Amino acid sequence: MELEQPTDPHGTAPVRSLLRRHPTLAAALACAASFTAFWIAQRLAHVTMIDLMVYRAEGWTARNGRDLYDMVATSANLPNTYPPFAALLFTPLTLVGVPAMRTLATAGNLALFVCAVHLSLRLAGRPRHLPRPAAALAVSALLVWVEPVWTTLRYGQINLLLAVLVLWDLTRKETNRWAGAGIGVAAGIKLTPALFAVFLALAGAVRAGRLLRSGAGARAAWNPWLRQAAVATVTFLVTALAAALVLPRDSHRFWTEIVFAADRVGEVEITANQSLRGVLARLLHTHETGTAYVVVAGLTTVLGLALAAGSLLRGERAWAAVACGATALLVSPISWSHHWVWGVPMLILFGSEALRRSGRAARRWWVTASVTGLVFCSFALWWVPHRWHRHEELHQNGVQMLLSAVYPIAGLALLALAAARLWRLGEPGGRDLGIRPADGG
Repeated sequence: MELEQPTDPHGTAPVRSLLRRHPTLAAALACAASFTAFWIAQRLAHVTMIDLMVYRAEGWTARNGRDLYDMVATSANLPNTYPPFAALLFTPLTLVGVPAMRTLATAGNLALFVCAVHLSLRLAGRPRHLPRPAAALAVSALLVWVEPVWTTLRYGQINLLLAVLVLWDLTRKETNRWAGAGIGVAAGIKLTPALFAVFLALAGAVRAGRLLRSGAGARAAWNPWLRQAAVATVTFLVTALAAALVLPRDSHRFWTEIVFAADRVGEVEITANQSLRGVLARLLHTHETGTAYVVVAGLTTVLGLALAAGSLLRGERAWAAVACGATALLVSPISWSHHWVWGVPMLILFGSEALRRSGRAARRWWVTASVTGLVFCSFALWWVPHRWHRHEELHQNGVQMLLSAVYPIAGLALLALAAARLWRLGEPGGRDLGIRPADGG
């Protein structure tokens, strides 16, 4: 008797069935496997979590009434560069042992990463035909390997916490009276996220002007973006006041001295500095970028804020958020490679644009997403000579300069794409340029 041939010789039917019937479970298993491999790889790489040790030292210093801005920590003699409010938040790190602290920090950062991916998907309005938890876990399993995330966990950094606070704010409903508090807290920990409050205030002011010109009253002109910027500002001031009450000496010194000492953070020219100032230092072969940086940073700030505000006014909230994040990283005097965790929302945005289209347009966006993914996964900036205190980056050739500028190039490309998108939206037959309320969850 002739035997019936198997229809699934490779035994993949159960897997396909699991993916189809239980996508969230399948994504959770994939994420758990990826995160486990990531954790093992970090342990095998003997990561130091050196920044986490500095945070612990800051918490210990604040707890014991010592001078926050005279302390140095670890064998690298790293100083404190954050506002004093951050030291207050770091004091719980002194209550557990170092091994437990490192384990908790790794687990916490991985959880924050999944939150950041989830919020980025919500911001981009994706997915449409798959449960968002399943999509968040699946995307997290893939993107956890990008260099900024790897380096964030390697150093025990707080970049993912700051990104989640900002993304949480930008994905809340406009009617939420506390929208903006997350940005204010993030700015209280580290000043750079304050640019998001500026961009919201700018977009809100334009929106208010349009409403007033249309005959609406002043009460109607007080729109959600202005309120969100105001809440962010007040929250930031509360963090500064709380720190001033608990740490008056350190607060006075920070706001009158340390905040202006940009070079206190580290050597501006090293390849890890992925800001425009770092690029200029390597390009000009000098520590002192002077007027060149001021001009370039000023123009980029104006352009980036205009693009972010313009995108928000056209209902493109994901483009607005990512454009503002890229601008903040570009113009900051120091933007270490791990600060570029905003590359994750950028990749999700590009993938979302590809999914919205078909044919040639979709292929273009998939190419854009793929190239950007390669940039953030390649670790290319570390391919150049980069020993600490050896100033090798001041003597780079053209190829090395290009490799050590990959993230700023990606940021500038993002702004160029945002500008082109706004231009197309403004053409006849483009999308209606009226103000649309942003969808939120």
